[in-house]
Amino acid sequence: MRSLCVFNNKGGVGKTTLLCNLAAYFSIHFDETRLDRLYSSNADTVNSLITSLKRSKGYASVPTVRSEEFGVDIVPGSPSFSLAEDFLAKDWFEASSGQERGLRTTYLFRALLLWAEKLKYDYVFFDVGPSLGAINRTILLSCDYFVLPMSSDIFSLKGLSNIDISINSWRRSLQRGLDQFAEENGSPFLIDETHPVSNVTIQFLGYVTQQYTAKTVNGKKQPVKAYEKIIRKIEPAIKRHLIDSLNDGKEMNYKLGEIPYFQSLVPMSQTSTKPIFALKSADGIVGAHFDKVKQYDEVISGIAKSILRNMEAITS
Repeated sequence: MRSLCVFNNKGGVGKTTLLCNLAAYFSIHFDETRLDRLYSSNADTVNSLITSLKRSKGYASVPTVRSEEFGVDIVPGSPSFSLAEDFLAKDWFEASSGQERGLRTTYLFRALLLWAEKLKYDYVFFDVGPSLGAINRTILLSCDYFVLPMSSDIFSLKGLSNIDISINSWRRSLQRGLDQFAEENGSPFLIDETHPVSNVTIQFLGYVTQQYTAKTVNGKKQPVKAYEKIIRKIEPAIKRHLIDSLNDGKEMNYKLGEIPYFQSLVPMSQTSTKPIFALKSADGIVGAHFDKVKQYDEVISGIAKSILRNMEAITS
């Protein structure tokens, strides 16, 4: 099983849209009607995980909703989970100093992933907000990989330095805590009885450039000049701040794909509660939009295949 977070500390870069369509492509797609019923019934959400830890009851059972039609299990999010920032931040100090309570809190989502692995899930996707706060730190340090969606603007480039500094600082602090725990206790920290943790392993899987306006030159889509100038700077910045810094300079194709501006397909997808590549005439698709849906299908297919390729390349 592999876990993947779609992450950027900059907002408005299409994280959730990319994640939902990737998850739908890897499986099929989400059942939003069932989600509506779930929230109206006040059922458990991801917030129950943090509530259990706050009450010193250990890791709680994971609340999921099964979509038999689409083969996807969902752990519902909750706005209340944002209130966990202070709790996770406080326990982070204990984690970095090797205290068991802090490590247990920090590995909250690693426990969730172990649960998913026991149940034979193939992939777990994490959707996160645009932040370098405690919640995202906890998720990223539990994941195998993260994918970086980027809008083609100068602010995305500037933000790479913050990601570099933050993740490296987190890794060093948590590794120090794990080492100290092992030294003081004579054995590595255990998430449960059979899963020791001795190393921090999050790796950068690749990036996707999005939201630029394209033109057709000799039958091939290309970004217009204003975007092209910025896009040319992305690859060297990615190499400096993420590949060399986080992946020890490992060579492979980190560019997973490009997503140009697809006009009104995103709001159509949200309104119809379907992946963009599955939109039909009944969802409001008319005329030239059919070609756009086909193009998006090709784009998301290419990104999914690139993700699988890089997963294999990193582990080889």
